[in-house]
Amino acid sequence: MIYLDHAATTPVYPEALEAMTPYLDTYYFNPSGNYREGISIRKTLNRIRLEIAESIHADPKEIVFTSGGTESDNWALINAARQYSAKGHHIITSSIEHHAILHTCHFLESRGFDITFLPVTSKGIIDPECLEKAIRPDTILISIMYANNEIGSLQPIHEIGKIAKKYSIPFHTDAVQAYCHIPIDVNADMIDLLSVSAHKFGGPKGVGFLYANSRTPLQPFLYGGAQEQGRRAGTENVAGIVGMGKAAEISLTHLNEYAQTESRLRDYLMHRILAKIPLTRLNGSHDKRLPGNINVSFRGIEAATLIAMLETKEIYVSGGSACSSADRSPSHVLKALGLTDAMASGALRITIGHENTLSEMEETFQAIRSCVRELRQIG
Repeated sequence: MIYLDHAATTPVYPEALEAMTPYLDTYYFNPSGNYREGISIRKTLNRIRLEIAESIHADPKEIVFTSGGTESDNWALINAARQYSAKGHHIITSSIEHHAILHTCHFLESRGFDITFLPVTSKGIIDPECLEKAIRPDTILISIMYANNEIGSLQPIHEIGKIAKKYSIPFHTDAVQAYCHIPIDVNADMIDLLSVSAHKFGGPKGVGFLYANSRTPLQPFLYGGAQEQGRRAGTENVAGIVGMGKAAEISLTHLNEYAQTESRLRDYLMHRILAKIPLTRLNGSHDKRLPGNINVSFRGIEAATLIAMLETKEIYVSGGSACSSADRSPSHVLKALGLTDAMASGALRITIGHENTLSEMEETFQAIRSCVRELRQIG
């Protein structure tokens, strides 16, 4: 099997699984318990909270454990709507956000909020000047993703942070695809809220965190208990948090090494596809993209058919976001780049992990070229 869908999910590190296991049997205690074992579990969670906070240059009190990126994104947007509604009802985001952001924005629109969906360039990057022009006196939040989940394009986060700070507007970024893959400094980039999901960097599914700086009031999203400093009710997913902590530790320790490996494999496969398979185009920026991301369109090809053919060769890729895989309409991200429906429907997303090899890249290229040739002959 050649697994090339790391943007959808990553294999759990064996070390993370090993770290989690005792907390499913031996150390099963509730961290809210006021006896020795419960207090010990609580100390473990606080240690991981400290380590995660340090990884983005934050304070431990600014980290809240959640069920993952979707909850963190929902919470960031809905919290702003609740907290700042007296000031205004305007939110700025981009047209290529993950559906966890877009669907929450549509929900807020139904509640009377006004959402500006910024356009992007043909490379999938917003123009900071366009962002600044969109700001109004009643703007209460800017939410722009750090890196796109489909085309891997990196946004000008530092410039966005400067603009947000200039106008005293909270700045949220969905960093689900970026955290543990590229360095993040919430202070240097003036980020107020940041969303993360563990299963994108070798951790388990169903756990993540929301960073909210001390200057940004955070109302509870779930009610019913005093967990997470009274901000998120419900018994913590202890085993999941432990697994996330271990995965973050490994990924951050090897961040530069893994990024270099993924970039080298990406560039090799990307060059082979674009140079040797006619009528293809790269979607997104050539250089301002995640280390392991390739998104290419094949003219005259239906990606769904190509993906199925590759699966018979035990090569696993995707056509876009895993969260919208049941939706057969063209990707909103690719349409925002200006692609036709036909070219958007012919897009393949290949996302590489550090465990992949150069020989796998060559085997994948040969398989894609063979399948494309066959499909074009049939067509």
